Amino acid sequence: MLTPGNTVLIIIDIQASLAHSMYEKNTLFENAKKIIKGSRVLGVPIIVTEQIPEKLGRTIPEIDNLVSDIQHISKAGFSCCGSEHFMRELGTLNRKQILLAGIESHICVYLTAMDLLNIGGYEVQIVADAVSSRTVRNRDIALKKMKDSGASPTSTEMALFELLKTAENEKAGEIFKIIK
Repeated sequence: MLTPGNTVLIIIDIQASLAHSMYEKNTLFENAKKIIKGSRVLGVPIIVTEQIPEKLGRTIPEIDNLVSDIQHISKAGFSCCGSEHFMRELGTLNRKQILLAGIESHICVYLTAMDLLNIGGYEVQIVADAVSSRTVRNRDIALKKMKDSGASPTSTEMALFELLKTAENEKAGEIFKIIK
């Protein structure tokens, strides 16, 4: 079970030149915004990555507006784990439950999930309604392969309510507003 004190949200590469080519991009953007807002309310730290931003552009404004106070980690490797900066930041947080959201499901999200699982000690959950690829086939294959390798699928609402635990939580009203 996810707990706010042991979870980190990783937003992977939701950047200008790729984001608008994603399958069901509007659903992707809305759920990414919800998981970011909910994570903020619940005190879950967020790491944001950008794949070669000088070529692929920066994080799209509708997401960047929610994470503009967080230093975005630039990377060249497809897996976030190939970045020393990313691994240092993740290590500093000392959290073992990982929520992954972003693009593309079958490349950067998939390879990051595999590396985190192979490092060991991490529980990886894929926010399935907040990841996408240019084609539904690539997204679906990636989700299945990640699940088969030990990552757990979740959804935006499922993750947020799992973190919230109870309607009596003082943050419940804020989470309800985000979900609606």
